[in-house]
Amino acid sequence: MFNDFYGLTGRPFQLTPDPTFYFESLTHRKALSYLSYGLAQGEGFVVITGEVGAGKSTLVAHLMATIDPARLTAAQIVTSKLDGEELVHVVAQAFGLIVDGHDKASALGAIEAFLHDEARSGRRCLLVVDESQNLGIDALEELRMLSNFQLGAHPLLQTLLLGQPEFRDTIQDHPQLEQLRQRVIAAHHLEAMELGEVQPYIEHRLTCVGWSGNPKFDQRVFTELFEASGGVPRRINQICNRLMLLGAVEQRSRIDGAMLSQVLEELELDGTLQLKRPERKVEAAAAPAQTAVEAAPTPVPVDAVAMAQLQALLAERDTQIAELQQAVIELANERDAAPAVDPLAQNAAIATIEAKFAALENKMLEQERTIRQTLTMLIEWIEADDAERAAA
Repeated sequence: MFNDFYGLTGRPFQLTPDPTFYFESLTHRKALSYLSYGLAQGEGFVVITGEVGAGKSTLVAHLMATIDPARLTAAQIVTSKLDGEELVHVVAQAFGLIVDGHDKASALGAIEAFLHDEARSGRRCLLVVDESQNLGIDALEELRMLSNFQLGAHPLLQTLLLGQPEFRDTIQDHPQLEQLRQRVIAAHHLEAMELGEVQPYIEHRLTCVGWSGNPKFDQRVFTELFEASGGVPRRINQICNRLMLLGAVEQRSRIDGAMLSQVLEELELDGTLQLKRPERKVEAAAAPAQTAVEAAPTPVPVDAVAMAQLQALLAERDTQIAELQQAVIELANERDAAPAVDPLAQNAAIATIEAKFAALENKMLEQERTIRQTLTMLIEWIEADDAERAAA
């Protein structure tokens, strides 16, 4: 294939999500900020929607690659048309649970026991549900019911829902999903890339597999490729795959507009790619407020200091959650202690743990406020830079 001809070490435009090729466009940067905020809460639902091929799965793959498995246990499912009972069994399988029998009650019991064990080991649990638009209302309600599992006052499972644009409409409008809507703590709609991001995206993926300038791309190719793909990453990958293959077949060291026109004609004839720019709406939200932003024509560098501060705060919050969970367990053990224990000593021990519990909760509330302020600062910084560039 063209990899050998151009001296590449791998496939730069593969369609399978791979965190190695993650490219942080403006919309992905904002989605990652909302995801980080949502995961920091450790509860409820985070919703990411986007067009087919917008990069939802690649975003999550990148996120999963950055998570410490000693602190968080994650399971991922790709849904088809599942009803509520089938979904419960699929979730159990995703966490590696073997359920005796095929009844829903056994599966729920196994999931709850697993979540309790993970919490006592100091790990939070995250369920990632891809292609959520395929789920029926009863299945979504089962996911909401799973979010009710708690250890003391602390939730045991958080869920990340990925879906196509119609799923966003379902979540927002369906009358039977009011309770689920109230548990969505962060949401973002992934948009296509802008014109100024197409060239950096292509060169980033090529560089990941050892590209050193061969082949070169005429500048007009990026503009025409953007117009044909609508800026959707997967469409760009499909077109570039065919372009590189054509270049290798014709032994070309330069990709020009004529080659792109030939590839686009072939794609239209064989019907493998819809060459139509999608309707573009920019919308991002962190519940309960909805925030609309305009995308910048070129990527904007993230404030590294603020991002480092946010990451440090999130790590500290994870530590505090583990301490709080341990305090809950100790308090429960003290309350369940045998009657033979000296009541005064037992009461004193319980009072000590309750004081520790209260102090940790207060500290976490303060940490929560700091995280919100830091995230708000990051988003305002990005949006302010957008406004300056638009004015320029």
